[in-house]
Amino acid sequence: MSAIRPNKEQFVELASSPDEGPVVMLNLLKFKARAAGEEGSGADAYKRYGAAAVKMVEEQGGRVLWQGRADQILIGDPEESWDSVVLVEYPSRKAFIDMVTTPKYEAAHEHREAGLERTVLVAMTEQYRVLGAGAANVTSAAHNGEPHAHATGEIGN
Repeated sequence: MSAIRPNKEQFVELASSPDEGPVVMLNLLKFKARAAGEEGSGADAYKRYGAAAVKMVEEQGGRVLWQGRADQILIGDPEESWDSVVLVEYPSRKAFIDMVTTPKYEAAHEHREAGLERTVLVAMTEQYRVLGAGAANVTSAAHNGEPHAHATGEIGN
């Protein structure tokens, strides 16, 4: 089972990593059936966290890139399933660290802890872009109008 907060070594590693531009945080989320010490489900508690966190992310110049339901583990242990996946972009690692070290974030984080059974948070930097500038216009009813890449790497419907 994963921790809900980074340990000291993980946080120091993030803070000492090269900070040469945007960082995207990949969040894998598994919610508790019932929130710990709060009303509602784990997903309800996480929504309370999310409402506050999104404002703080935007105040730091960041944005939520994507959020969706984790439908199926295709490769990996199906016992380690996830409920939700969120991609959040920050202008830098420093912006992320500045945000998560405030009392305001700490207060919101209580809802995150109340709602999550387990989580994985991965800091990522861009290596290359698969989708080109015009790819956002590629849509298909079969994919709910969302652009997508084929297994061949081609963009299409």
